[in-house]
Amino acid sequence: MIAHYLINPDMRHNMDILSETYLKYSPKSIEDLIGKKGKNQLSMRDVPLEDIKEYAAEDADVTFQLKENFTLQLDNTGTKKLFDEIEIPLVKVLAAMEKEGIRVDVDFLKSLSHDLGNDIQKLETTIYEIAGEKFNLASPKQLGDILFDKLKIGGAKQKKTKTGQYATGEEILNYLVNEHEIVKAILDWRQLVKLQNTYVDALPNQVDEITKRIHTDYMQTVAATGRLSSNNPNLQNIPIRTERGRQIRKAFVARDENYTLVSADYSQIELRIIAALCGEENMIKAFQQGEDIHKSTAAKVFNVPLEEVTKEQRSHAKTVNFGIIYGVSAFGLSNQNSLSRGESAALIEAYYITYPKLKSYIQEQIESARENGFVQTILGRRRYLKDINSANAIVRGAAERNAVNAPIQGSAADIIKIAMINIHKRLIAENWKSKMLLQVHDELVFDVHNSELEKIQPMIKQEMEQAVVLSVPLEVEIGIGKDWLEAH
Repeated sequence: MIAHYLINPDMRHNMDILSETYLKYSPKSIEDLIGKKGKNQLSMRDVPLEDIKEYAAEDADVTFQLKENFTLQLDNTGTKKLFDEIEIPLVKVLAAMEKEGIRVDVDFLKSLSHDLGNDIQKLETTIYEIAGEKFNLASPKQLGDILFDKLKIGGAKQKKTKTGQYATGEEILNYLVNEHEIVKAILDWRQLVKLQNTYVDALPNQVDEITKRIHTDYMQTVAATGRLSSNNPNLQNIPIRTERGRQIRKAFVARDENYTLVSADYSQIELRIIAALCGEENMIKAFQQGEDIHKSTAAKVFNVPLEEVTKEQRSHAKTVNFGIIYGVSAFGLSNQNSLSRGESAALIEAYYITYPKLKSYIQEQIESARENGFVQTILGRRRYLKDINSANAIVRGAAERNAVNAPIQGSAADIIKIAMINIHKRLIAENWKSKMLLQVHDELVFDVHNSELEKIQPMIKQEMEQAVVLSVPLEVEIGIGKDWLEAH
């Protein structure tokens, strides 16, 4: 499964599919052996030994044949080193983290749910008053009728779904947020309801009865970019952009009074990687000198001294810095800030003049993808782009954006995986009481014994910053606290 993930990250990786694809053979399914899920499904103890023997032998045979096949393909795709030195050693690390889990303050979540419930009710009252009537806020049809038929928001021609009712998705409402006060109230309501249902009320149900901790499942072979994802619960999606969302992190707490949570977060790792990949001297120099990259960019783009850069200018530069990675257009940029489409276009043009090698790099990545069918990370992780030469401009555009951002995201994933492996080795070899608990994007979270608090921070920082040597320094910010919010 892991080998195939490196060979073809966009495909599914379960054994049956792999067998059918590469061996042209359909193995006997578990359902053939014990029946479909439900009350009539058999236990393995009810299955004749002869049948179990045949099933297990077939499993072993198919696995061996796939192993032989994929060993050759790992060599052919240049991903054998990734397999041997990163993905396989990472299995043990993730298993240890899953087993350890993290403590959750259930009482805090119950209190937060009560507060959210009150705020949701207040918003509902406000929305009904503005609308002049009560309706089902969770019904897209009723909401559409209120917004577009009754209140006439956004003009006569509003987008409709295939069923003929008005579209009321988040993208639509965000576009109309300045048109009428009710739209913002609805967006706020949706956000609070989602927080309450998806996280605040759901997390207590996922606390293990024995350990009293949450044990997420880390998925190593899902994200095509190489990033890890998590399930049951998904800790990668805990909100961070809003104040109420951030409060959820407060529920994740240290083991007990003898422990403290430590958060170690790569600072602007994707921007540092793109600076290193494209060899843009201006960006590299800014990082090497420890400058605020967004402020430095703003100074160059707006042609003002560094010390005279305004908050607004820095904000615009920040939006472009991150947007360029994902192929942001003038239209897209104008939706993210206060600039007009024309001003956004001028800002992007000025950005490319400031960082000419970045523009060349982006074009080279797209051309390389067209020629080879794939792009790769610093360590050789591939992302295949089957639509890079598509005749459909929209489909091709998406593949072109992936050609640029996949090596950046994938390289960031490779780097933090190396750091995790090296930290895990040291925690065991040096007999630390502290444990690594979570990996969330560019951040690692640790349960640190108070007696080790001073010594462990430089160790974590060193291993993360030296995981890979680039032309720009990697920088890690460390925070401590009794809960995740305080530590972050």
